[in-house]
Amino acid sequence: SVVMKTSQAPLFRRDFTLVVLGQIISLFGNAILRFALPLYLLRQTESPALFGAVGAAAFIPAVLCAPIGGVVADRVNKRNIMVVLDFSTAGLILLFTLLLDRAPLVPLMVASLMLLYGIAGAYQPSVQASIPLLARPEQLTSANAVINMVQTLSALLGPVIGGVLFGAFGIRPILWVGMVCFFLSAVMELFIRIPHSPRAAAGGVLSTVRQDLGESWRFVRREKPVFLSVMLVLALFNLVLYAALVVGIPVAVVQVLGMSDSRLGLTQGAMGLGGLFGGLLTACLGPRLRLRRGSAVLLAASLTAAGMGAVLLPGVPPALGWWGVTAMSFAVMVLSTLLVVVLSAAVQGQTPPDLLGKVMAFIMAVSNCAAPVGQAVYGALFERCPAWAVLLGAAGAAALAAVYSRRVFQELDGGR
Repeated sequence: SVVMKTSQAPLFRRDFTLVVLGQIISLFGNAILRFALPLYLLRQTESPALFGAVGAAAFIPAVLCAPIGGVVADRVNKRNIMVVLDFSTAGLILLFTLLLDRAPLVPLMVASLMLLYGIAGAYQPSVQASIPLLARPEQLTSANAVINMVQTLSALLGPVIGGVLFGAFGIRPILWVGMVCFFLSAVMELFIRIPHSPRAAAGGVLSTVRQDLGESWRFVRREKPVFLSVMLVLALFNLVLYAALVVGIPVAVVQVLGMSDSRLGLTQGAMGLGGLFGGLLTACLGPRLRLRRGSAVLLAASLTAAGMGAVLLPGVPPALGWWGVTAMSFAVMVLSTLLVVVLSAAVQGQTPPDLLGKVMAFIMAVSNCAAPVGQAVYGALFERCPAWAVLLGAAGAAALAAVYSRRVFQELDGGR
């Protein structure tokens, strides 16, 4: 198949397979926690504004830690980074479990989610930077599709299983499952061999980070200024569409439609299924996918938000509304996965290997910086305005950003 073999050397060799398996386990633990912890907060407080504000605060460390993770990924053995961060996450969850019911909920939730998201932000650049070292150049699109499918498979199973466990047993079993997942993933990653060429540090840690980030900034500004335009497009979509869905889907399903925790798990599981389908589609189409069509994909994604808003209009039966929100959740993930995989392969193919971790982290950090602002704003909007109106407004703003993105994607596609 295209995924299994794109050249004489198979993609699924020992070390790439171990990376994939480690990702499956750790990302499942991540997905089940990201589903359950915010839902627990929303159920306990019944406040969309607090839900959005806590989500925004949790997202900030992910943005700040991603560039540092990229610097470290280019200078430290990537396997060691994955191992240390997975063990650290397991320890953090254990501490949260011990403090639950013994400490004030909101400060504990904010601190724990900030640490979890910060660790995840520092972790992902190592995974992204390891792909070109474990796959041949012509296999990059398929390798990225595999990693993306792993992420979305975890996003599919995590909320579905998390919804059942949360509805039946509460938060504690989910915490123990997540802790075991991160511990097992760290043990498995001990056996991965990723090629590494040590680079001398330029003085202390802070000076090394400053120099390396400056190096990535100079590369983007001088050699690939189109990357800056791509970051702006992604930031706009994170601000107006991604943030609306992150806050809006739980609020719509739990509060507007009055559905159960397991129904919310199925809806968010549908997002994972959509990402899995999008990854399979990307792996099968491979080089035939062109970035110049990226604006059409973003425009279609904005229409899914409009569809969600439409099924939440007054008079629509709750059951029909839930099916509509779930179907649109599936569709938006198919579209976003198609774009993210092809975009990642394009950036990897146009960036020198010694800068790849930093540049990928730089793009992730800048494009994600708008998400916390969006989550806080949408939390307040969903508390004060009808959900259908907020989602229709988000769809209109996203459509305008999609129109702007057409020239950007054509330019990036021309540089491949």
